[in-house]
Formats: sequence, structure tokens, C-alpha cells
Amino acid sequence: MEDGRLSGMRAGMAAAPLDGGLWSHDCGWADLLVPVSLVDGLDKLDLAEGWASRWTATWSSGGDPVSCVVRDLAQTSVLDGGPTRWFSWRRSQRHRPGLHFLVSTGRHHGAESLEEARVLLALDFAGGLVDVIAQPVKFRFDAGGKRREHTPDFLAVTLAGVWLVDVRPKALIKGSDLEAFAAAAEIALACGWHYVVAVQWRENVVAAVDAFSSQRRALSDPLGLRLGLLEAARQGGTFGELADATPFPPVARAQLLHLLWHRQAGIDLRRPFGDQSFVIRSTGPDS
Repeated sequence: MEDGRLSGMRAGMAAAPLDGGLWSHDCGWADLLVPVSLVDGLDKLDLAEGWASRWTATWSSGGDPVSCVVRDLAQTSVLDGGPTRWFSWRRSQRHRPGLHFLVSTGRHHGAESLEEARVLLALDFAGGLVDVIAQPVKFRFDAGGKRREHTPDFLAVTLAGVWLVDVRPKALIKGSDLEAFAAAAEIALACGWHYVVAVQWRENVVAAVDAFSSQRRALSDPLGLRLGLLEAARQGGTFGELADATPFPPVARAQLLHLLWHRQAGIDLRRPFGDQSFVIRSTGPDS
């Protein structure tokens, strides 16, 4: 027989529209970003035959610098290294560095700006993150007849592969940046990695993921609300309806945020997150 509370939660709830939205429980972390074209950065790159034997990479291993040519990079221990450089705090600086705790790794990771911190949060939420290294490797490449250097912002090891990540707001990107990003993309391709430039987030994503993250850490369920919320979400209903149909709406809201962060339930990120957001249950193995 169905639990009376569960039956009450289901009654009168609107059905969720499943028309190909950007569902938070089913998206990859890069789906949260607006794609950026790097075509304009390719023209000046020296990609003539043998380029991977001329371009080099340097990273830190045990505190010591280690280098190799790009051709050999995928077979090295770069994923076990550390930052190639460190950042510091000082008065009157325009960016905002800091350390940010990630549930996926159980550790704090450095970010040099708020934009980088948002990338870490997105990786923690939807990246299947195993580990991440800030300022992981310095590349030396040839462009326009000159030797150039570039250090990407993150190297992320995920369940879906390795991601090399640069972070730069659209308004700050120059032509020389596009060349460096295009070079990093070619290197990532040669290594069998993914590459992305975090330029702009899709509308509504930042606010929603930030809201979910408020309940990302371990959360007990002494009132036993979580199972009922998941069962109700299977039928569909809004965030407000699911919470208000329980005996303890404020506690249910925290539990729903926890379920959304851990992707056991999802909302359509194309729309602003709030009480009117439709919540559906994930069909994944952990649900």
C-alpha cells in the first residue's frame, strides 16, 4: 500500500515537460558553457609537419621542473604533478584568488579569480571529477614566427577523460589569447584530451549551480524525507510543490537542493531556478 504522505505529495502536482531541455542531472559540465570558436587563432600557428616534436611542455614533479616535447606528453606523469606556478594575494588587485573546497576530491583547490572558481564548481557538480590541477603545465609553441608560452588554468581528470581548461571572460580575450587557446587545443587533441575555454556560462546556470552547492556536503536525513521526495519527483512536480507537500517544507528544501547537487534529481537549466522549477528524478544508477 502506498504511503499516505507520498500519496499526498503526488496529488495535484503538475507534470514536468521533458522537451529536450538542459537537464541538470543529465548534462556534462561543458554543456553549461557557451561554445567559443578558436578558428581565428589557428592562422598564425606553426602546425607544419613535426610540430609536436618542436613544441614543448614543462610541468612540476616533486617540486622539480620536468619537460618533454608534445609528442611524448600523453605518456608522461604530468597528471600526477602539481602547479607550475603559485598565485598570491595582495592589496588592490583586480581579481579575487582563493582556495575552494571540492566535494569530489575532498580537498581545497586554488583559483585565481571568481571565474576560475565557477569552473571548479561546475566541474565538481557535473564533471565526474577525480582530480584537478591548477596551472598544470607550461607550453612553448610557435606562432607568427615567434616562440610563445602559455599556461592553461586547469587540467581536470574526470570519469569521461582528461580536460585541459582555459578561463577567460569574453570581453578580455585578445587575438594573442585566441592563438594560445588554439595551440592548447591542438596539444590536447594530440594527447587525446578534451579542451575547452570557459568564456561565458549559459543563462541561469551560475545561479542554479550556486544554489545547489549550498547543500553539496554530506547531509543527514533524520526525518526520512529524501525517499519520499525522490518518489514524488518521479511523477514530476515543481520545487515548491515537492517541498510544500511534506510535513516539513524548510527541511525538504534543503534535502531537495542536496538531491539536485548530487544529480539524483534534476531541473531544466534553461529556465531560472526557483519554486516554479520542474523537478524530475534521475534514472541513473545512484537514483
